[in-house]
Amino acid sequence: MRGLWACIAVIAVPLLNGCSFTQPVAEVTAQTVVAPLPVNFAKIESRDYCLEHAAQMHGQKSEPEQAAALNQEVEAYQALVEGALVHRAETVRLVERLRLELDRREPLSGKDLAELNAGLADHLALRERLFRVAQAHECWLGASGPAEAMAPLRRLQGIMISLSAALVLYDNYLLAISLYQEEPRLRMLLNNKDVGYGIDYGELNRVALSFASEENRNRVRRGIAYYESEIGGFEGLVLEDRHLLFLDQLIRQSPSYSMTKRFSPLAYLGRKLEFYAPFTIEALLRLKDEGLNMGSMIFGNTVGLVESRRGKLHGRRDVAEDLTGELRTGDILVERTPFRLTNSFIPGRWGHAAVWVGTEEELQALGIWEHPVVQPHQDAIRQGRRVVEALRSGVELNTLNHFLNVDDVAVLRHTAMEPKEKADAILQALRQTGKRYDFNFDVETRDRVGCAELVYHAFGRIDWPTQSYLGRSTVAPDNIVFRALDEGPLAVVRLYNDGEKVLDEPKQALERLMAARDVGE
Repeated sequence: MRGLWACIAVIAVPLLNGCSFTQPVAEVTAQTVVAPLPVNFAKIESRDYCLEHAAQMHGQKSEPEQAAALNQEVEAYQALVEGALVHRAETVRLVERLRLELDRREPLSGKDLAELNAGLADHLALRERLFRVAQAHECWLGASGPAEAMAPLRRLQGIMISLSAALVLYDNYLLAISLYQEEPRLRMLLNNKDVGYGIDYGELNRVALSFASEENRNRVRRGIAYYESEIGGFEGLVLEDRHLLFLDQLIRQSPSYSMTKRFSPLAYLGRKLEFYAPFTIEALLRLKDEGLNMGSMIFGNTVGLVESRRGKLHGRRDVAEDLTGELRTGDILVERTPFRLTNSFIPGRWGHAAVWVGTEEELQALGIWEHPVVQPHQDAIRQGRRVVEALRSGVELNTLNHFLNVDDVAVLRHTAMEPKEKADAILQALRQTGKRYDFNFDVETRDRVGCAELVYHAFGRIDWPTQSYLGRSTVAPDNIVFRALDEGPLAVVRLYNDGEKVLDEPKQALERLMAARDVGE
């Protein structure tokens, strides 16, 4: 076994190109939270693995070298977290669709069954990797463990990695896998064996039993107790260090962690679940009968992250009216949400990009209202869903109010586009709807799309700056914004910064914001 990197390198994708969420979801839990692992993992006991990992990654290193190694682990670990978010979003979408078929008493198609099995197989693979991250620093909790001589901040950082990974595992069950448990027919299907996907009999039940394991919860309690006893002494340093801030936000924004807090918004749900006391899976499923649907209560229809607060533009009628009056078909929207964990995945200032489709009248003027690509979306556009965006749940049309749960927003416009070019851009954006989220952030991927890739494909005539990573060409929201600076083809027609409208020279203000991003703002 070559340690942690052997387990997670295969999904250490370039998070510098991700897009922020627009909905709440959560993550992590401290250590083992998984059911029995495949033989190749089960052979190594938790403490033995932790000791091996400490020796390989941190042994005989100076404090700066240990800090660098831990930061490198956090950056690779972010890919696992991102994968968990994508998995949750896709699970929610799949279960919602299958429920409609079950309600109609229709047999599931071969495609449905394949998606079910693939989804469970993906969960099991993701779980194995998260389990190893959770194990990697668990032995650092011991007074005589390998972290005994480490600087207190580094010891805390390692424990936070393991704690957060364990919470992600719990949250993966709560927010995704438990949806299968609620449906007896889906539960039965997923507990069957499928050698084609490496699924054994009773896999779903084993995951559920692990979730309910009191031993696992005891291990999580120890991590939480240490974190809460130590984090207060490093609050200033946490705010200044993006790696520590990421871990801290990941822990605090986890519903599984929030349920332990007396004054949490989820306190009632926590009491009902008695989350850190023994309980059965049936107790969790009874929430549905009591009118407490876990999915809708925690994260609604689109899976994102639990938010520390609402965006400063959220619910602002004056902002919505101002933007609605200014927006024109083919405009590009970029936003910033520093209060969401996923924003910390993305180097740079801006975390998400989208395309404004426009009104029925505008599309009629362009001659594409009756186009076959537009027709399926006519009702949605009439109802005000005019923002095309790629979220972790896929590419979809949403309202401007839905989009505006943000602190910053900029409206960019290609003022020199001919009507035919603009029509082509809108059609190309709408062609992406229904596609799944591109976790690989590869601009050449055709069946999956990320948020900045949506703009990249829609406005294919623009020479967008890209980056090369692991053999892939990637594009980030900041790359979109760069084309509105200097002599780029985009104009800045509206800018809101930190909840306030920029009244004078928005382009110059945007240039200052982009320059400041390199010094930590």
